[in-house]
Amino acid sequence: MPLPENRLPENRLPENRLPETPTRPRVGYVLTMFPRFSETFVLTELLALEARGLELRVLSLRSPDDGRFHAALGDLRAPVTYLPHLARSPKGSAVWDALRAAHGRLPGLAAHLDDVLALPAETGAAALAVATEAVAQGLTHLHAHFADTPATVARVAARLAGITCSLTAHAKDVFHDGLDADALRANLAGVDTVVTVSDFHVDHLRALAPTAHVVRVYNGLDLDRFALHTGRRATRTVAAVGRLVPKKGFDVLLEATALLARAGDPLRVHLVGAGAEEERLRGLVATLGIADRVDLLGPLPQDRMLQVVADATLLAAPCRVAADGNRDGLPTVVLEALALGTPCVTTPVTGIPEAVADGRSGALVPEDDPVALAAALRELLDDPGLRASYAAAGRARVEEAFDTRTNVALLERHFGVAGVPA
Repeated sequence: MPLPENRLPENRLPENRLPETPTRPRVGYVLTMFPRFSETFVLTELLALEARGLELRVLSLRSPDDGRFHAALGDLRAPVTYLPHLARSPKGSAVWDALRAAHGRLPGLAAHLDDVLALPAETGAAALAVATEAVAQGLTHLHAHFADTPATVARVAARLAGITCSLTAHAKDVFHDGLDADALRANLAGVDTVVTVSDFHVDHLRALAPTAHVVRVYNGLDLDRFALHTGRRATRTVAAVGRLVPKKGFDVLLEATALLARAGDPLRVHLVGAGAEEERLRGLVATLGIADRVDLLGPLPQDRMLQVVADATLLAAPCRVAADGNRDGLPTVVLEALALGTPCVTTPVTGIPEAVADGRSGALVPEDDPVALAAALRELLDDPGLRASYAAAGRARVEEAFDTRTNVALLERHFGVAGVPA
């Protein structure tokens, strides 16, 4: 679905936005789909890099299929090139056109044609198209978000174009049981730098691909936008935000809510998000008899979602490792809540303890344990002093480690730097 014209990123760059020095890289972001409503961390990163004066392009393998866009998208200046006709089941003529366009333009085509031919047709065609765009747009580095298809496309395209490449590995792209492990290892070992979002991820990825150059750069927040909320908050209100999928553990939150409701606690839950589990969760609300305690608010734009979190007494993020191995890396909403001063009750899944220190900046409870979750929620709801203590420590932790201005400076150090791909 095409973006509304008034919401599209501008397809031009002001003359004064040229790189500060000729040595700064000109970076193309390779993404499955841009913009994507749930991937605010990508937009935040692009905006922060632009604020540093870096010249960026976005190469999106699909057109957006969601009519909802965050207001901050209007601030992005990077041109977006869409390659959707190559992303899914391309016709033979499209593949042939991609090869014809690449012929004579890609310095690495002869040397790396075998890399292209080893890929599925749609992925190989996308790599040819991205490489051709990279050369045409004068890009010197490709960076992919997610270590699966976008990384494969970027890795091979960079070789064809004769430029450097990096990727950011998150969660569903590295932990899901259905992943192609050989393809994942090829991407990790075949790019110049693997960036990932927690120390937990670093250890996991280094075990998978010992020769890969893996570094940790936390996702960051624009702390000017996420000021500490010092205004009034709703009484005994719990916010929960995320896609309605098993790894978020929202069913556990509903069970904990039912336990507290049966004990006479007047709490309310505001659940923001949409997803495949929505009908099941609605059914669970009815079965548990807590329809008067739970508001399913659906997906909200970022500014409205943040207001829900800022107004709440606390945030619950009962993340779990799902049956298919999928799990969160380090949920952005947890960082946002810490920045806003909303105390968090969450679980020690993957990188979460690197942001929330149990008993100091929040509470960690075992995953899939509604009794423990209910107890932690009640303790925080009952104790304003403990909430204030967690809020202060959480804000300090975000300022220390999750300021996007600091973290994109660390990220930029890896753009244009050649590693030792396998």
